[in-house]
Amino acid sequence: MQKKYRTLRWMIGSLLVLSLAACQADPETEQTTESSTAAEIAIEPVNLQDQATTDAANGIFEDDQVADRPLSDWEGEWQSVYPYLLDGTLDSVFAEKAEETGEKTASEYKEYYTVGYESSFTGLTITGETITFYEGDAASTGTYAYSGYQILTYESGKKGVRYLFERTDDAADTPKYVQFSDHIIEPTASAHFHIYLGDDSHADLLEEMDNWPTFYPAGMDGDEIVEEMLHH
Repeated sequence: MQKKYRTLRWMIGSLLVLSLAACQADPETEQTTESSTAAEIAIEPVNLQDQATTDAANGIFEDDQVADRPLSDWEGEWQSVYPYLLDGTLDSVFAEKAEETGEKTASEYKEYYTVGYESSFTGLTITGETITFYEGDAASTGTYAYSGYQILTYESGKKGVRYLFERTDDAADTPKYVQFSDHIIEPTASAHFHIYLGDDSHADLLEEMDNWPTFYPAGMDGDEIVEEMLHH
């Protein structure tokens, strides 16, 4: 009788131990669960630098954020988008812009950009301190020095920056004054840009708001340019 009692007491004790073990959380399992939960609810940190870049591209920035930029930011071979406008390649861009904004029809946007993109130069090559301008089969090269930047405030309240360069040699068949605008306000390689060209003065050229010849990398085809314009 005593032996049976001891056996029964041992069985009950074993069951209690097993029950407690089952109820107790495994440390490794608990840690994994907490980590997984933390990963699921973690909020992606805001990249302030990316946000500042986006704001600047949209014309929102403080004047003290603007920095000087060298001509090398626009280094490379570039093509005018004007021929793509003339042959209809960019029509889908104007159609989507009209649908998104409702401010103009597609044909009205095309008319607006026809004035904006118009350029006698079909291509540019920028290397070191020189800019080569291509007009058909003819090419002319000038040497340019940095003249600082100018911050402009538009009627919309948004702002833009033009980076100014002046020709330093006597290559009279090239523009004396060149200004770049690419929605960037600090040293960064440009992906595309608007350019303003003239022979009178930077002050006069800064008044130009209607014609802004636009250039993309020479290696891009029309479809790739359309894709960039629609989604970037």
